[in-house]
Amino acid sequence: MNNQEVPNIEGMLAYLKPRSDKWDSLCEESFKALLQEPEARALNEEEKGELEKNKQHINDVLLKSLQLPNLSFFAGSGTSLAEVNGPSMWDLWKKSMLKYPNAEKSDEGFGVLTTEASSTLDKVKYTELEHPNIEYFLSQCDAYLLFNEDEEVDSFLNKVKNTILHECSSFINTEQSDISCYQSLLQKLARRRVRDPRLKVFTTNYDMCFETAASDLGMMIVDGFSYTRNRKFDGKYFNYDVVRRESDNHEFVEGVVQLYKLHGSVSWERRESSVFETNSPAPENAVLIYPAKGKYQQAFIQPHLELLSRFLESLRQPNSCLIMAGFGFNDDHLSEPIISSIKSNPSLKLIIADYKAASNIKNSTKETSPYWEELSELASQGYDIHFINGSFSEFVSIIPHLRALTPADQLAKAVKAAGR
Repeated sequence: MNNQEVPNIEGMLAYLKPRSDKWDSLCEESFKALLQEPEARALNEEEKGELEKNKQHINDVLLKSLQLPNLSFFAGSGTSLAEVNGPSMWDLWKKSMLKYPNAEKSDEGFGVLTTEASSTLDKVKYTELEHPNIEYFLSQCDAYLLFNEDEEVDSFLNKVKNTILHECSSFINTEQSDISCYQSLLQKLARRRVRDPRLKVFTTNYDMCFETAASDLGMMIVDGFSYTRNRKFDGKYFNYDVVRRESDNHEFVEGVVQLYKLHGSVSWERRESSVFETNSPAPENAVLIYPAKGKYQQAFIQPHLELLSRFLESLRQPNSCLIMAGFGFNDDHLSEPIISSIKSNPSLKLIIADYKAASNIKNSTKETSPYWEELSELASQGYDIHFINGSFSEFVSIIPHLRALTPADQLAKAVKAAGR
């Protein structure tokens, strides 16, 4: 499957179903790109019919998936790019490490490290400068400081953390940032039957997009922190829920979401052995978690242990669907459990959406995680893995509204499905 020649459809909506090696278009742009025909040509009636058939198929797949009892959404760094205008890992590297962070590739000073950055790189022996990753670098700094008392490295580490805290928090309040796609996602996915488990949202992002979107919508977030003025993390709060009490009747409040920030947050600060929520954490106490590539170097302390355990538990639940968007599968400690669960949990459905899903599967390069190839091979063998190529906002736009399906609609769909 991986050897099939696929035209460049980056950012164009398309769908790859299990046991298939053919991408199905979900928009006119990808339809013509997959045919390798001029964009200016209009689709004929037969082609329009095929496109509508593809759209209806993915709508049915998503609708059926959203109605599974255990639904989880996993957001990677790609969900905070584009119109959201959050920083990419490369942006964080440039702001933290480069002398001229705004230089273009054609500029003379492009890629030149600051004196502090260069000295620290030499000391901690970080050598991957062709495709650098800020999290891997920070992890290497931490590993170095475990065995060396080095004030220069420690000072630079805190400086980089301060840059990350600023870059991952300041963008959300600017005119250039549009988080409407986050709002639409929560509106669509959180509207579940109240007797079903709450929607679980897992993210590796440090930013506050989900919290801000939920707040703007008037939705409640259960994030593992106490409901007191000085909010303190404790895993027991994930077992709490929100009910509406009227006389002797108790009803679950709609639209409550559980949020698990697997790599920490710009609003978390460690004080002694506890973690608290704060508007401006000190860099040296910020709870930012960055596991090293190819190693399981997570600090098995709270809150990371609790959050990771909850994620692993969700993968083992029966009748589950995990929807992933903007995740590059570069974190082994998260990618490995997903692969393992797909193989061992027969009722787990995996839907993977990414701006470059098609090229990630097709290309085996240093920039692309090998997990893409492994997942595509599993899908070709019939495992319940679905790939959607397209941006985060475009993917959210094709997610159906659960409330649009009335009991009469559900009956009609069941009758239609039985007649096939």
